[in-house]
Amino acid sequence: MRKKTVRMVLLLFVLISVFGCQKQETKTKEQDLTQVKSINGEHAKKVIFLLVDSLMAQAIDRGIEQNELPTLRYLIEHGQYYKDVVTSFPTMSVTIDSSLLTGTYPDGHRVPGLVWYSSDDKKVINYGTGPMEVFRHGIDPVMVDALINLNGKHLNQQLPTIFEDLARHGLKSGSINGLIYRGTKDHTLSIPPWIQGPTILPKEIKVKGPDYLALGSLTNPLEGIQNLPDGLTSRIGINNSYSVETLKYLIKANKLPDFLYVYLPDLDQKLHKKGPSDLNGVKKVDQQLHSMLQTFGSPEEALSKAIFIIAGDSGMTQILPARENPVIDLPTLFKDYHVLRPGETVTDKVEIVLAVNETMAYVYKLNTDKSLRSIANLLSADPRVDIVSWKENNWIHAVQGETSREVMFKASGQLLDPYQQKWTVEHDSDVLDLKIDTANQTINYGQYPDVLQRLSGALNSHSGEFLVVTAKPGYELADRSSPTHNGGGGHGSLSQEESLIPLIVCGTDQKPQYLRIVDLKSFLLKLFF
Repeated sequence: MRKKTVRMVLLLFVLISVFGCQKQETKTKEQDLTQVKSINGEHAKKVIFLLVDSLMAQAIDRGIEQNELPTLRYLIEHGQYYKDVVTSFPTMSVTIDSSLLTGTYPDGHRVPGLVWYSSDDKKVINYGTGPMEVFRHGIDPVMVDALINLNGKHLNQQLPTIFEDLARHGLKSGSINGLIYRGTKDHTLSIPPWIQGPTILPKEIKVKGPDYLALGSLTNPLEGIQNLPDGLTSRIGINNSYSVETLKYLIKANKLPDFLYVYLPDLDQKLHKKGPSDLNGVKKVDQQLHSMLQTFGSPEEALSKAIFIIAGDSGMTQILPARENPVIDLPTLFKDYHVLRPGETVTDKVEIVLAVNETMAYVYKLNTDKSLRSIANLLSADPRVDIVSWKENNWIHAVQGETSREVMFKASGQLLDPYQQKWTVEHDSDVLDLKIDTANQTINYGQYPDVLQRLSGALNSHSGEFLVVTAKPGYELADRSSPTHNGGGGHGSLSQEESLIPLIVCGTDQKPQYLRIVDLKSFLLKLFF
């Protein structure tokens, strides 16, 4: 009983430290808003991009069929609706957001996942997973990486975000609760005392962002102007209500920038708990979208004044219940190796480092003579593992779990895919469900959308010797303290269910060239130029 009490106290400490908040001294920041409004005049259409975490086309279609999503139905009937946009890989928010806002996969933007290992810093980077893993990894490094290093160091400094591109053309932009927000304007994150106390974080952190930057209570330009849900019970403002109410204020005050990115995180949390079939979270999003459109006066008026783009960031698969053994415990597979424990310092004795991203993981080879292939064989022997992949001699190898069938591929060659990318593929193409037409020298994708470029992007996203491993649908990977979702929902992998997202475009006839999240940045920029 005493051990259980200690664990609960530690968990409460982490929750308060990571999510706690205390109201700051109120100060009006209206002067910030005077620099946000578009300079293109009253009649120039604004672009509002709403990213709904874990929104899926299947849920939209089912909700519309049941007459429970009137706002999404209206937007689809008055715009373009795509159900099969390919997201980034791994299918985790920080990587996906980086791909959306830079127009590249991780080999370009350098944010490999929610969790990854930096061989330069000799430490695991964790931007914030479950409370227990955060506690064991260390609250200080997690907070520093999430609030300082993610945008300020890890995101490729040589690669412009859409906010930076728009600024160079004299256009105004904004981000509401976006995790990736680097821009050209100076902003200050104000760290609440509840977080400052148990961490090394300073009271204020200087960051670069778009003209308008709202990130919960950390930086809230409407403080003292608009009452927003940003307290202890509201995840310090990183919630849908904060995002939507901030957007509505800018609409009513006629201070919309030319481009506004709005992140709606709540649905993801609900689906992780209840599974992807739950519709309650989507219905709530529909109501919030209705409220936003009505702020313009009516939905018709809204579409006359702005271009609305609504997208998911990843799909989810249903994780099996606990009785069906859905969790692949990676440390158990590596019982004969010295595996780095969460929070442990990397020494010459460490042979394996794990960086788990739910249904995907990076497995790093450090101080061991074992080859990447031998480690791959160990992983693929588990029948719950789907794909294990690694780089070797300019080729990327992918092995199918349980069967050990293998395919090899590399960029350049004679095979042309639907995105005008050329490849050379050898051995068993069925491992990645590739549809190869040798007569016409074409290649198409099946259960793993854009898999060659997405795998290549992850394996070339950072330095080191490592493998990518994904779980079969219904299963997820875990380290010693990874959050798991038995009976709920999970994502991270290459599978179609987790990789295809919906996209709704209203207020313009322009269309994306390709249906991939890495192509949306160029599409957005074309709306202005």
